[in-house]
Amino acid sequence: MLVSAFDRIARSTRNFLQVIDELDSLETEFISRREGVATGDAMGRLFVTIISAIAELERSLVVERVKSGMRRARLEGRQIGRARLDVDREQVVLDRRSGMSLTQVAKKHNISRASVCRLMKEANENPVPGILNPPDELAQQAGAGQ
Repeated sequence: MLVSAFDRIARSTRNFLQVIDELDSLETEFISRREGVATGDAMGRLFVTIISAIAELERSLVVERVKSGMRRARLEGRQIGRARLDVDREQVVLDRRSGMSLTQVAKKHNISRASVCRLMKEANENPVPGILNPPDELAQQAGAGQ
């Protein structure tokens, strides 16, 4: 089996060695083009194990650096990820519940249809007493409280 590089096969040394063992059981030799290593003999297998362990270490170091950078950015008050949707959420929910289509609501508020669906889902999962509750839920709550 010819691959462009080790890191295209597995994310961890353990998983990589399992793949190599499975290829061996199928009597298939593993060859990495970039590293120029084959698993046909003991020395090749040794190099494969060492290189895969180093690749796993590099990946772990990158993950640690990214997490550290995100932690530092949060402490400095910087926004991580996409900015929060700047829209009147209650009005989106009211417009949708009034009978407007997803497309109509999305165009009116200049957001995507998916955002309308997400806001509706949030409103249904975390109902705020009053405006965001559907009328039939309000009636049920009023009847239950008496």
